[in-house]
Amino acid sequence: MLRVYMDANATTPLLPEVVEAMRPYWMEHFGNASSIHLDGQQAHAAVNRARETMADFFNCHAAEVVFNSGGTEGDNTALFGLLRPGDHLITTAIEHSAVLQAAERLAGRGVEVTYIAPQPTGLIDPEDIRQALQPNTRLISVMLANNETGVVQPVEEIGKFTRTAGAFFHIDAVQGAGKVPFDVRRFGCHLCSISAHKIHGPKGVGAMFVRRGTPLDSLLVGGSHERRRRAGTENVPGIVGLAKAIELATQSLEDGAIDKLAQLRDRLEAGLLAIPGTGLNGSREDGIPVPRVANTTNIWFDQLEGEALVIALDLKGVAVSGGSACHSGATEPSHVLMAMGLNKTRARASLRFSLLKTATEADVDYVLKVVPEAVEHLRALSPAVAGTLG
Repeated sequence: MLRVYMDANATTPLLPEVVEAMRPYWMEHFGNASSIHLDGQQAHAAVNRARETMADFFNCHAAEVVFNSGGTEGDNTALFGLLRPGDHLITTAIEHSAVLQAAERLAGRGVEVTYIAPQPTGLIDPEDIRQALQPNTRLISVMLANNETGVVQPVEEIGKFTRTAGAFFHIDAVQGAGKVPFDVRRFGCHLCSISAHKIHGPKGVGAMFVRRGTPLDSLLVGGSHERRRRAGTENVPGIVGLAKAIELATQSLEDGAIDKLAQLRDRLEAGLLAIPGTGLNGSREDGIPVPRVANTTNIWFDQLEGEALVIALDLKGVAVSGGSACHSGATEPSHVLMAMGLNKTRARASLRFSLLKTATEADVDYVLKVVPEAVEHLRALSPAVAGTLG
């Protein structure tokens, strides 16, 4: 059976070029990057080259790049590394749980937290954040692109008044990196987190931009690694793989590959919305989508349970998601969709389709064949359709 993977926002496979870049650092050049002998210096040089690549991507100094284990660690570092009792944090109700659960824990330690609700479109209104500013506001944390809807947030506008307010600004860019033009100076942020496995790199490695002068405490201590920003022996193969994945992602933005991916997404989306009783999460009242990353669409299917449709599609060879992979198996509907104003029934009836950068026309054709059949079958079994529910 043909299998089509459309859950790229959960994770992506390694590209062959990434595997080849990493291969020597598992065996031939296995040294510890902190060792001073030749083997260690070869590893150290590889990390330095990767750091330069990441600095070019972020548009920052190489000394402002910190390698870590991924987006969750980056988000946790930004919040726990900056906030103290009596401080005020502004974040949004649609953040990843790596931010929301960190905020919840900090609230228990005496940090005041304000959660900004999105508009029904999924967009955060920068004015709502500006109105929430207080004299003790120390950190604002807003994601670049939402992992469930793909909606791109107006971080540049937020960054402009953050500077004048004297607060620090963190961006969770895990879902935006490699999908939209990227420049931390233009964003106006002090901290930015990304993860390799969302852009066809390896799992368990990421990077963080930490602007010079940002008084960030390290979560991990025990060594002078990463200029004392993050202790622990460097994951050299992972770091090399992240840098290669970033190179390829940047190239796809420049050569039009991302535009072609958006066209594939749009064709998929149009076909899904042709099914009766469907709609798009992340659009205005007239149905026009708000800005989104190129690979993501989130569709609701009335009279269905999203989890049942995920299983039905999986049996037909199509991998999709009901929301964030970090909440798979959760009984509650998506906190993102609920914050956007969907009721529980429609939130539970929503699915995320997120395309790999290697997606093809044939993949879309197959999904558009399978999904309507599965929807029709499940609706025929639905008690609501059968008239047994009030």
